[in-house]
Amino acid sequence: MSANAAAAHDDDRPATRFAKDQLKSIIERIEKLEEEKKATGDDIKEIYAEAKGNGFDVRALRTIVRLRKMDTDERREQEAVLETYMHALGMLN
Repeated sequence: MSANAAAAHDDDRPATRFAKDQLKSIIERIEKLEEEKKATGDDIKEIYAEAKGNGFDVRALRTIVRLRKMDTDERREQEAVLETYMHALGMLN
């Protein structure tokens, strides 16, 4: 029996067929989520463009969004470190 014939025979086994179907399902689910992620990213870009068109500073908005994701204690710690560094560099009075 050739290697191709043996591989074709293995494809007929229920366990092999199940594994292939499961793999295909996983790949298709990932692809669907990747499409949704791209669409969401495009929507976010549109909102930032709208904000910029209305006179908002997009860089500041992105910073606020990033800070709001943080735990309160983590955010306070980061702000304290930033303030310490700025003070050491003479950027604060």
